[in-house]
Amino acid sequence: MESILEKGILLEQETHFKKAKTLYEDILLHVTDETIHDKVRLRIEDMDDLIAEKAVYQRIDENAKRVLTEIGINIAGNEILMDILLEADAIDFDNQTALFIPLKMSYVDHCLEQVPREIPGDPGMNTFGTGATSPFLKRAGEEELRPANRKEYEHIISLVAEQQDVVNIFSLPVGCDKSISLFEVAQLMERAYSGLKMITTNTMSADEVTFLKDKEQWLDGTSLIASLAPMSNMVEPFLRSARTGNNLLLIDQTIAGVSGAGSPESFLTQSHAQVMFMMIIAQTVNPGILCMHGGIPSVTETGGNISYSSPSQTFINAALARVNIWITGFPSAQTGGSTSLTELNPQAVSESELSRNLLRKYGVHIVRHAMGALGSLNFFSVEKFLEDCERERHSRKIFETCAKNVGVIPLYFPSDDHALEGIREIAEKGNPKSAEHTLKNVDSFRQWEKIINDAAEKKLYFPQLNDTVIEAISSGKRAH
Repeated sequence: MESILEKGILLEQETHFKKAKTLYEDILLHVTDETIHDKVRLRIEDMDDLIAEKAVYQRIDENAKRVLTEIGINIAGNEILMDILLEADAIDFDNQTALFIPLKMSYVDHCLEQVPREIPGDPGMNTFGTGATSPFLKRAGEEELRPANRKEYEHIISLVAEQQDVVNIFSLPVGCDKSISLFEVAQLMERAYSGLKMITTNTMSADEVTFLKDKEQWLDGTSLIASLAPMSNMVEPFLRSARTGNNLLLIDQTIAGVSGAGSPESFLTQSHAQVMFMMIIAQTVNPGILCMHGGIPSVTETGGNISYSSPSQTFINAALARVNIWITGFPSAQTGGSTSLTELNPQAVSESELSRNLLRKYGVHIVRHAMGALGSLNFFSVEKFLEDCERERHSRKIFETCAKNVGVIPLYFPSDDHALEGIREIAEKGNPKSAEHTLKNVDSFRQWEKIINDAAEKKLYFPQLNDTVIEAISSGKRAH
């Protein structure tokens, strides 16, 4: 009988929630073992929530394509991108209602089908590591904030290499001063660290960019679109990386209610659309090039600053991971495991640990910025990096002792039937803050947090972590 239950868990893990629900209902009708019944009742309670959640993610993917085909991207002033799409016959000139330059749906589908769904050397689910290229290195006992110099970068790289048991992606963690170039940093990373690595190449020379070509363990971090328009200073570097054939990590850094829509669904729809547009351009100039979906959505606190201490920051990134894991199949990278606190103290380390644990609990792919970052990615601290690594080792041991057949945990992602309308309104008015849709959803993230917290109190998926998770979410602290 346990094997029947295991089949249901497998169906859940494959996101076949309707089939899992049917199987569980059949078990309750035909199996008499009360122990099995108890386990099945626990699982069947979640099925409708998971079915509804997957449906929202499917709509996010579909509406993101509609953003590209019905609203469009504002590239009319960029001759280079216009010429690329005109030559590819990608523009829908029959569309008279789009606000910007609309693409043909057939072309969108054609390009996205070419994006590889697997990456060589994939470190797998729930991978955590460094990242962010924080502008400043936080030095213990020093008030002055500066980028890292050559000696400090050599030390950082050496320390990261020693932590490869828990640091499974080495993404450039902090800016460097003029004593060392990004190309030299990349060479040092190549020699010291054998796993997946990422660096930005927009300031490298054309010859230096080719260093990443044909290297399976390297990602070229690049971006192109923000607020439904190209960033003029990134067009040439983006195209250079794509034409070179480097593996691309396509970064979208949309902020809810600031550069993007206000509700969780409309927010992810816009972010997803912008990353897919980058994929389309990359596939147009170099068909079949590896593109990792690097949507790293961010939320703000009451004062308007990005807040990595907010549980919503973790939840929205877990949700975007599910859009790709459950629906698109694109390799993906998220953000999490950081804190808004600027000083290294027990609360800052605990907030980071909580974020990593929640991301792992819901299941994500690759998470940058998870070790060493402070101040919502403004600072990198070597001391915090080492403490984060130790906490991560401890957390892994706890999760390894948890039952493996608990099924998929709902995120209770809130739906928004007006998500696409909200994005269009923002595009028309030119600013999310001017849109009624944004004002109507100003409290949507807080409401989502409450739903998750209430559900967590009723159902203990991971008893060993539950007190830590609930207390940390509600108070911003962890009990010791």
